[in-house]
Amino acid sequence: MNLISLFILAFLTENVVLTKFLGTCPLMGTSNKMKSAFSMGIAVTVVTTVSSLISYLIYYYVLVPSEVTYLKTVTFILVVASLVQITEIIVKNKLPKLYKEFGIYLPLITTNCMVLGTILLGISNEYNLIEMLVYSFGSSLGFLLILYVFASIRERLNQTKIPEALKGYPISLITIGLIAIIFSRFI
Repeated sequence: MNLISLFILAFLTENVVLTKFLGTCPLMGTSNKMKSAFSMGIAVTVVTTVSSLISYLIYYYVLVPSEVTYLKTVTFILVVASLVQITEIIVKNKLPKLYKEFGIYLPLITTNCMVLGTILLGISNEYNLIEMLVYSFGSSLGFLLILYVFASIRERLNQTKIPEALKGYPISLITIGLIAIIFSRFI
């Protein structure tokens, strides 16, 4: 598979949010405003891409030679948690307003199953290092795209008249379902 096809696969065709339902917690939690959704998407993109690189290197140069590949999930979680802590410190010191907007959702990138799922999918698909980076970058940009599109729709929904029974999560879940149906056409 060439790298462009792999990127398109990760970005659109097999978007991790819409086809594997990974990352739905931050999708629902940080998609109230387009600005915060975009910022969260960038943070997730950086964490996912860098943690995929580090996890790949640890997996193939430490775990495989040591024959302890059963430790991959724990190891990858530690890598992701460490990178999230570094990201949180940087955002807190350099962008305090954004840090306040993120609230609890910035440290929750650690438990974002999209990040860990992307790493595990890359390893299980036996991608080489470049393919792993392209796949993780494409997946995280796909997450950013869906997060941003969903946030723009939610902003619009907040300004429209919606029946009381559908306000909040019900209309949000219906909307993300419709987005998933639309994106399924890329397959």
